[in-house]
Amino acid sequence: MTSTTAPADTRAEALAALRELVGRDDAKFHDGQYEAISALVDGRRRALVVQRTGWGKSAVYFVATLLLRRRGDGPTVLVSPLLALMRDQIAAAERAGVRAVAINSTNPHEWADVQQRLADDEVDVLLVSPERLNNPSFREQQLPALVRRIGLLVVDEAHCISDWGHDFRPDYRRLRDLIAEIPAGVPVLATTATANSRVVADVAEQLGHGDDVLTIRGPLARTSLRLGVLRLPDAPTRLAWLLSHLGDLPGSGIIYTLTVSAANDTARLLRERGHDVRAYTGQTDPDEREESERLLKRNEVKALVATSALGMGFDKPDLGFVVHLGAPSSPVAYYQQVGRAGRSSESADVLLLPGPEDRAIWHYFATASMPDEERAQRVIAELSDVPLSTPALEARVDLRRTPLELLLKVLDVDGAVRRVQGGWVATGEPWVYDADRYARIAEAREAEQQHMIEYETTDGCRMEFLQRSLDDATAAPCGRCDTCAGAWYPTALAAGAADAAAGALDRVGVPIEPRRAWPTGADRLGVPVKGRLTPGEQAAEGRALARLTDLGWGGTLRELFAAGAPDGPVPPQVMAACVRVLADWGWDERPVAVASVPSRSRPQLVDSLARGLAEVGRLSYLGALALVDGGPTGAPGGNSAFRLAGVWNRFSADGLDVPAGPVLLVDDLADSRWTLTIAARALRQAGATAVLPFALALRG
Repeated sequence: MTSTTAPADTRAEALAALRELVGRDDAKFHDGQYEAISALVDGRRRALVVQRTGWGKSAVYFVATLLLRRRGDGPTVLVSPLLALMRDQIAAAERAGVRAVAINSTNPHEWADVQQRLADDEVDVLLVSPERLNNPSFREQQLPALVRRIGLLVVDEAHCISDWGHDFRPDYRRLRDLIAEIPAGVPVLATTATANSRVVADVAEQLGHGDDVLTIRGPLARTSLRLGVLRLPDAPTRLAWLLSHLGDLPGSGIIYTLTVSAANDTARLLRERGHDVRAYTGQTDPDEREESERLLKRNEVKALVATSALGMGFDKPDLGFVVHLGAPSSPVAYYQQVGRAGRSSESADVLLLPGPEDRAIWHYFATASMPDEERAQRVIAELSDVPLSTPALEARVDLRRTPLELLLKVLDVDGAVRRVQGGWVATGEPWVYDADRYARIAEAREAEQQHMIEYETTDGCRMEFLQRSLDDATAAPCGRCDTCAGAWYPTALAAGAADAAAGALDRVGVPIEPRRAWPTGADRLGVPVKGRLTPGEQAAEGRALARLTDLGWGGTLRELFAAGAPDGPVPPQVMAACVRVLADWGWDERPVAVASVPSRSRPQLVDSLARGLAEVGRLSYLGALALVDGGPTGAPGGNSAFRLAGVWNRFSADGLDVPAGPVLLVDDLADSRWTLTIAARALRQAGATAVLPFALALRG
């Protein structure tokens, strides 16, 4: 853009840019918008904008970018957390004549062109994910030049900077270091729609200037939203309500679930009953996610059934409804998601259908993201100044890939390790587990979870409750929610809906994929294998009754495997469901015998299941494999190499009259699948022509 002197009337210039951005000649600034723009352009300040979704936070940084570029400043660097959000932001920038480009994991083929355009000063806004800031090549080759030229730094969804939000994106905590590096006088803008006073103070501190940060907060109430909570007894009833009333909800919308399996199960049921919906999770193919976003924006689907992967920043101003099957863990998270609805319409329906399993799911995700001191010290001890890749490190420490990567990010932010070309190195800096900080985080999370329970049960205004939870001083009764105006949603179920939901949830049978390759690093743990398993020692594809996370049988299995649950014979209804799995299996050759994995934690459960299946199938029961040298030593939760080492050569088929035919191998819980793999290998070596693993439950 052409460099000129700053115009005398910043407001007039900014207003013209705003009208170009939104495509309306009569557009005016919302309260606080121009104040934020002026603080960035004229005052070169650091600002935090906390405003409800749809207020126009993106207008602030795009207009400010236009004005700063006209004054000769360098490009804006916009740190944005989600690919869907990046796509929307680039489209919005183009409407205003702002040249925006992104560098992220989906467009490596464009990186060279983006770098050249940056070098030629043909980019106004560069969008990057927080993780990109710690990519070695980006950090070492591109970031220094950007820091020297940067005209404005924008941190979107800035509540992720907070210690209490860092488990979503640990890399957000690194932004404080970036802010400290940028030249004096470069303005910084942080934006979010969800922040209480505690988060506001935390983010202001991370911005580096404490009390000097300009904070612009507006009322968070959304007059278009009609909130409600409908408490139903169980998952089948909640799904039956959706089957009965999804078509009555206005326009198109989002159905949020707490787990991936719940999203997939719900979407499948709704599609089978004629509803045009699609699942959207972190495991969905990126191209499919992008297509689903387009379909929803064009109202070509009734709903996306989504996890929190579809959350911050998704831009559909006319979204008609948001339904939650299960509650998020805090009012902050809930407001973030419901804020997607009713941004440009007079009315949108928001309904929460909480479930009894919500607390257990909250606890799982909260504890999974917390760094463990012993594990952290183990990781640091394995690193040196020679780079070690994540797979290689995984083979040395007993941690699975996902929690290991999260822990490495936390240690990186804390300065104990560093990501470089080729992997990770130790910095040599001392690292001390900050027990006090993590105790405060845990306490805050528990308090926010309790606030969510109170939201569900309050007899006061629900919007007012959310506002107060976000420390909004303008909190007042909305007059629209179910506690202000009475229940606006129907409670009756359509004929056949309950049976359809129950039938869908009663589905049984989940494939257990066989292990075909030995894990990297197993030889370092005393297991002399590499490469692929030979065909003669592999298990065939197996079956489990259900996943522990499933909406249907998952609930029954979670009770069966709960900590402290007593061992005992398999319940009759569970046995009957297992027989149905076998009846529907469709194996190439029927098994001729049954064997079981020896269990030290649930011997009665496994033995009764194996004997019962043998009796029903009129098969001989060979008994349990023998434990060798004390039996398996691996504990649940470790990584693949360690799990294999824990069961290697620990099972023997000696003493079993193994036939030359297929054998059904029975266990209680399939997790890493190495127990089933090694047990099947022993049976294959003893003469079984095939081994068909069967487990009550599949974890995850």
